[in-house]
Amino acid sequence: MKDSAKHQGLRNQLVALLLEKGITDLAVLNAIKKIPRHLFLDSSFEEFAYQDKAFQILAGQTISQPYTVAFQTQLLQVKKDQKILEIGTGSGYQTAVLCELGAKVYSIERQKDLFKHTLNNLPKLGIRPKNLSFGDGYKGLEIHAPFDSIIVTAGAPVIPKPLMSQLKIGGRLVIPVGEKDQIMTLLIRINETQFEKHEFGDFKFVPLLEKRN
Repeated sequence: MKDSAKHQGLRNQLVALLLEKGITDLAVLNAIKKIPRHLFLDSSFEEFAYQDKAFQILAGQTISQPYTVAFQTQLLQVKKDQKILEIGTGSGYQTAVLCELGAKVYSIERQKDLFKHTLNNLPKLGIRPKNLSFGDGYKGLEIHAPFDSIIVTAGAPVIPKPLMSQLKIGGRLVIPVGEKDQIMTLLIRINETQFEKHEFGDFKFVPLLEKRN
């Protein structure tokens, strides 16, 4: 698959829809306008790639719908050269949006086959995060901490404490919290022990996998 003027036109339509749905961060919208989402999906999904829908990818996981990607990214308030930890690399689409915004992205994926696929695919698309790791997202990436922001792209029953501890003071953690359905949650670290919490409605994510041994 290649990127074409037709794909660009479909991205323009998608961005117009996201604007209607309340996404106001122009940098986020411009990133979504640039990133070829169809190249993160199996070719059989190409004609549907710019619908505002989630789709199945490898290992029973999903690529989030564009609105969810835009909403989470907007909550992060990404600034150039910020160090951002992404829990759940998945297809790499969210990774690509963060990279397009100029962030230094550290991303961790729990599914081995998906990790290998995305590790191979991102460089082909010219997307170069600072670090891609295979491992347990619940534990974060302490070796590279602290982070300006952390984004979690799978649903967690509770907010993992290691992620909270790896956030800089003033940093933002965006995570969907809940069992069956999740509430999009933003934590802002006030000091060493205090966090400010904001909640933003219901979403539905695949569960965040934890290594249990």
